Amino acid sequence: MKRYGIIGNPLGHSYSERYFTDLFVREGLDAVYHPYAIESIEEAKGLLMELDGANVTYPYKEAIIPYLREVDEVARQIGAVNVIHKGKGHNTDWIGFRDSLGSILTTDDKRALLLGTGGVSKAIQYALQEMGIACTVVSRKVKGERREVISYDEVYEEVMAAHQIVVNCTPLGMHPLEGEMPKIPYEWLTEKHLLYDCIYNPEKTLFLQMGERQGCRTKNGLEMLQKQADEAWKIWTLAERK
Repeated sequence: MKRYGIIGNPLGHSYSERYFTDLFVREGLDAVYHPYAIESIEEAKGLLMELDGANVTYPYKEAIIPYLREVDEVARQIGAVNVIHKGKGHNTDWIGFRDSLGSILTTDDKRALLLGTGGVSKAIQYALQEMGIACTVVSRKVKGERREVISYDEVYEEVMAAHQIVVNCTPLGMHPLEGEMPKIPYEWLTEKHLLYDCIYNPEKTLFLQMGERQGCRTKNGLEMLQKQADEAWKIWTLAERK
């Protein structure tokens, strides 16, 4: 029996176990998928030896890298891993984001404001670069970051106006933080803005609700999850066939 799982913490919000278990049933595969809510990244070492494949989520997408025997070129460029197969790290988040965003873009969506600097933010930066969309990253801690990173205190009206896409890459809004949202000036959002939340559970975070009140287009991360998961499955199954 093949063993797969998701490594992260918290995992109470995650749909991955259900998604892959249903996939195994449809494919008639002898495989199981379990969540592993580890308390520290050191616990991942033993898991990686036991699992045939794994997904990695918050907060370990960057921290997992030293525990891998190899990282593919795209994941190396991104600096984050969300899929592992037999000790090799990959990144499919960027594909999931790219493919889910592309269907709702307009020709006026030329710049993106990314809230957060973690692993998912890095994948989205890579995706936007591939799509030819410029981006600015917003961080609570700007010191030591790149020139394109600004603080939340620097998100003025003109900054909001200059960025048509706003992406929440933080865990704010996800269990157990459902009552929180990134601290940006929502009053300066308009119907010209697209708010994208990488969180998919709850379906509509406070971040998205605030955008809807301002007339924004909104989208959550469910399609991103599904598309990156499909890419993960391709990595696991194609590798087995070689």
